[in-house]
Amino acid sequence: MEQITSNYNGALQQPIGSGFNAISTTADVIKGIDLTGKNIIVTGGYAGIGLETVKTFVLAGAHVTVPARDIQKAAQNLQGIDNICIRTMDLMDPASIDAFADDFLKTGKLLHILVNNAGIMWVPLQRDSRGYESQLSTNHLGHFQLTARLWPALKKANGARVINVSSFGHQIAPFDFEDPNFQHRPYETLQGYGHSKTANNLFAVELDHRGKNCGVRSYSLHPGAVIGTDLGRVAPMELFQQMGTHDADGNLKPEVAAKLKNIAQGAATSVWCAVSPQLDNIGGVYCEDADIAELDKGQIEHRYDDPSTLRGVKPYSADADNAQKLWTLSEALTGITFEAN
Repeated sequence: MEQITSNYNGALQQPIGSGFNAISTTADVIKGIDLTGKNIIVTGGYAGIGLETVKTFVLAGAHVTVPARDIQKAAQNLQGIDNICIRTMDLMDPASIDAFADDFLKTGKLLHILVNNAGIMWVPLQRDSRGYESQLSTNHLGHFQLTARLWPALKKANGARVINVSSFGHQIAPFDFEDPNFQHRPYETLQGYGHSKTANNLFAVELDHRGKNCGVRSYSLHPGAVIGTDLGRVAPMELFQQMGTHDADGNLKPEVAAKLKNIAQGAATSVWCAVSPQLDNIGGVYCEDADIAELDKGQIEHRYDDPSTLRGVKPYSADADNAQKLWTLSEALTGITFEAN
């Protein structure tokens, strides 16, 4: 029987019994892993789960580069951490992505792990200089371009991983190929976020399919509902109240807060995807709670007031045709030919 090597259509999308769970922390999943001599890039690695991810990698011996839109904030938040390098980059500015990647490639370093962690959520309608909607531009297109530009360093590592930090929010919306930038329909920030996160998943599926023969594997993941990040800082309170997480006064309900992950638990799946030997021969999968997630065909009941139920990956988020179409569209929107082989 032929071994399945691609996660097209969710063929590999089932838990493997990793031994970890929703309360596992970065310290749990990094235990016994030595990253000495490894070069890692973490976008958004100076706040929230990105910062925790960087700290975990450094403690395991890695050298970490953090591209940052806000250099001052990054320097402040990363102060006192050894073996890091902060560089300027804005995911909504294609020229800055190229400049960052060119500088990294000039060093001649191998790139062992790329964590596409940075993201924005539930923002008002904004567009980049090309007219592209900001959540798609930041969460997917910027990372597609960055991965493409860094491909030579990933390929040379002879065993690299690309991690896309996605979200359960992909369940809000499949990718809209007809109008990806809300040029012909009213803007809905939840839809924009949902389809940008679906793009993260589809990108991981296709990147792994194309890149595995040269030793580059890719993964996407849901960190969980995490307390203490600033991801939803510009979202209107009404959205949280509609979902049942906050009361009429805008306060997080205690029963919901009790079920949220802390930062170290929220970053655990990113780190697990990046370093776990359990994933050495599998890729393209969407993960959660430091394991591979279940394919959600409607059998999972979701309740926003119980974050533990927000799990599973939608079939449209692992669909082979969608993954291939998104790759082609992403090349067209960024003007990049990404030969991942």
